[in-house]
Amino acid sequence: MALTPAAVWNISPALVLALDERLGAPVDSYVNGTQTWLTDEESGAITFEWRLHPVAGYLPVAGCTHYDVWDAVVDALASDNTADDLPIGTERRGLTSIWDGLECFPAYGDEVEPPRLAGTARDALGIAPDAAGLVDHERIGEIWERAPGSVSLVQLLLEDLKAE
Repeated sequence: MALTPAAVWNISPALVLALDERLGAPVDSYVNGTQTWLTDEESGAITFEWRLHPVAGYLPVAGCTHYDVWDAVVDALASDNTADDLPIGTERRGLTSIWDGLECFPAYGDEVEPPRLAGTARDALGIAPDAAGLVDHERIGEIWERAPGSVSLVQLLLEDLKAE
C-alpha cells in the first residue's frame, strides 16, 4: 500500500478567493466539477497538484460549462453574494453544492514529508490546511469508482487523515 502525503481544506468562500488570488485560474476543469492547479515548490524540485473536489452527487450548473464554473463562482463571491446563494449560469447555487474541499499533494509521486507539504501549501494559499498527513489514494479512488460520484472524496481523505 503506497501512501501519499496530502493536505486538505474544507470548502469556504475564503479558500476559493485565496485560490483565485494566489494560484489564479485552474489549469484544468473537469465535467465532474473538479478544478486543478499545478505549482512548483520554491526550489522547483517538487510540483504540487491542487484539486478542488466536487461534492458527492455533483450536478453540473445549468447554463454554464465546466470550464466557466470557476470564474462564475469567483465573480459571484467577489461581488459580495452570500456563499449560500450564488448566481451561476442560469441558477442560484450554494458553494457547498459545488465543491467539498481542496486537496494538495505531490503531483508526480515525489517524496515529501507531510509537515513540509502542509507548510508549503499554507504559505502558498495563506490558509492552513484543516488536516495533513498520509492518505491511500488507491483505496480512496476505488471507493469513489465503485460509487460513481456519490461519495465525498474530501470526506474519504479526512477519514484517512484522522485514522493516521
